[in-house]
Amino acid sequence: MKTFFTADYHLGHHNIITYCNRPFKDVNDMNTVIMRNHNERVKPEDNVFFLGDFCFRNSPGGKAGEGTIHKADYYRKQLNGNILFIKGNHDRNNSLKTIIERVIVKYAGHRICLVHNPIHADANYDYTFVGHVHEKWIFKRIRIGESFTDLINVGVDVWDFKPVTYEEIMKEYRKWKKSNLD
Repeated sequence: MKTFFTADYHLGHHNIITYCNRPFKDVNDMNTVIMRNHNERVKPEDNVFFLGDFCFRNSPGGKAGEGTIHKADYYRKQLNGNILFIKGNHDRNNSLKTIIERVIVKYAGHRICLVHNPIHADANYDYTFVGHVHEKWIFKRIRIGESFTDLINVGVDVWDFKPVTYEEIMKEYRKWKKSNLD
């Protein structure tokens, strides 16, 4: 059994392709690739921490490009793994109904805060894994009060549209830290 981290699939959201310069020809292509990538990596028994913005649901007659009529369960049933959903800023109208805004995990000896938006980072933990920022950055050091903390973006836009393991994240994080902070 493996554990994966991911965020910002935005399934059904055509406009995200333009907003984030995603390399897909249309929303069906995007949905297919992201769900295929997910299922190629994640087995049914694996755990997935999903850090917000799972899918977009639109009401009939809603704004063009801002989602399909599919509810979250439509996509969820097609994905492998035991997925724990953390609420993202776009998870209000998609029927996901998660009430979880933050999760703290201890993994590989580190205490990690899992939250969607980086503005909710917490310097009391070794790392804060986030989504929300899409392609803007992968790693970032910020100051909160008198402390510094490192933010790690687990969103699919910076991880080749795939969920990632802690070990994969830390391999890249160590490279970033060595070239940026040492």
